[in-house]
Formats: sequence, structure tokens, C-alpha cells
Amino acid sequence: MTATAVKEYKTLLAQSAPRPIHTEAENKLAIQQLEELAGRTKLSVAEKLLMELLTVLVEAFEEEHYPLSRSASPIEVLQELMEANGLRQKDLVDVFATPSIVSEVLHGKRSLTTDHIKRLSQRFNVSPEVFF
Repeated sequence: MTATAVKEYKTLLAQSAPRPIHTEAENKLAIQQLEELAGRTKLSVAEKLLMELLTVLVEAFEEEHYPLSRSASPIEVLQELMEANGLRQKDLVDVFATPSIVSEVLHGKRSLTTDHIKRLSQRFNVSPEVFF
């Protein structure tokens, strides 16, 4: 990282003051910051680092306060992730290749493949283990 990027990152950290999240209000604020950054067309190195830090903080809070049931099936996990992200079946065509495969997976007529799991874990930024 260049000296300019380090300076910009320090400035962003000072402005946003990210810290461990302890309340739902703090979580919502961090998510709003993430959404604002994600909505930009071009991010600097410092902004990308801030996004990464905020993501880690939000994930830590949500894993502690909203744990997924250990007995959840891969499809239930997928449905929960879709709901949490406001997605519908048609929004996952890029993961499954066709609308019919999305439908078959969500209705339990087809199992997730290794490739599906890889793409889903990247799409939702979660460990592939949640689908096993």
C-alpha cells in the first residue's frame, strides 16, 4: 500500500471510527456505511480496506446474535440468506445457470453441487461449510 493510501485509510478510520459492534443500532449504522461504499462506482484502496473491516465487524456481530441453526439444511440456509438479502429466485440465476435449476434446488428436487456451493459462498460472503 502506498503512503498516500495509508494516509487516506487513517483519515477514513478517524472519520468513521469503526469498532466492535455491540448493539443492533451500531450494526445498522455499519451496514449503512457498507451500503454507501458498495453503491459507489469506484473505490480507493482505503475505501476497500474500510469495507473489508466493516464486513468483518458486521459478520462477527451477526454470528453472535443471529446464529444459524446447526440443524438447518443447506436449502434452509440458502433461503435464510436470500431473505436476509432481499433476494428472489430470479436473483440467483447467475449462480445456478438457469431459472429451472434455481427452482429445483429451492424445492428440494435437486441437491446443491460443489460448484453451486462455491458460487453461493462467494455470492453471500460466507464459508462453504454453512451449506453442509
